[in-house]
Amino acid sequence: MMRRVRLASTVLMTCLLAACAPAVKHNPLATWVPSDNYNARQPIIIVIHATEQDGVQQSLDTLRTRNSGGQVSAHYLIGRDGQRYQLVDDLQRAWHAGSGRWGSITDLNSASIGIELDNNGEAAFPPAQIQSLLLLLRDLCDRYNIPPTQIVAHADFAPTRKQDPGPRFPWQQLAAAGFGIWPAADAPSAPAGFDPWNALRVIGYPLDDRAATVRAFHRHFRGSETDMLDDEDLRILHSLLQQQGY
Repeated sequence: MMRRVRLASTVLMTCLLAACAPAVKHNPLATWVPSDNYNARQPIIIVIHATEQDGVQQSLDTLRTRNSGGQVSAHYLIGRDGQRYQLVDDLQRAWHAGSGRWGSITDLNSASIGIELDNNGEAAFPPAQIQSLLLLLRDLCDRYNIPPTQIVAHADFAPTRKQDPGPRFPWQQLAAAGFGIWPAADAPSAPAGFDPWNALRVIGYPLDDRAATVRAFHRHFRGSETDMLDDEDLRILHSLLQQQGY
């Protein structure tokens, strides 16, 4: 009797699990002949955001519903205390990037993992938050073989629309930990005839609105909002190209 009860319980549990599992969708217009030759979406770049809101709870609510532009989400949210929240599976397409272009990538949502940082756009980023971010970046880069140089600001690829994570984000600290790119402190001046616009394009920046692109570049590498290039910008760009083998 007990064996029959256990068997019945096992069968019932199996049925319940099967009922809860998502159904595989097969097109009824074709005969299903499955192949094992496929894989899940592969992220190749990580995008850093600032929430520009007033606290974790507000951002959690927004990232699960919508903002003024419609439905929005991100894979992760990191609070100012360093606590991490995951909202979308790494291998699913979150809606965090919007329109923009970074190098040859034109659909950032499909190619990226989005990380939101609880920050109103003006405050400094606390050490606990940055340390938590560094731990997450190492995990993601290791698990998905994402090049650690492929970590960008939202504003880098959408300079006409976005400013986040803003001029106070510590990109140099990230670079010191092995993430992103940063010019060598002892890099020499750029040579005569150096083309800064080609350098920006090679790095990945879109050039549709050059003033906006320079502002995004300055936020990332100089912590400013100006839109005119100078000799220091050329030195930085030349150093970045050399680091990438150009």
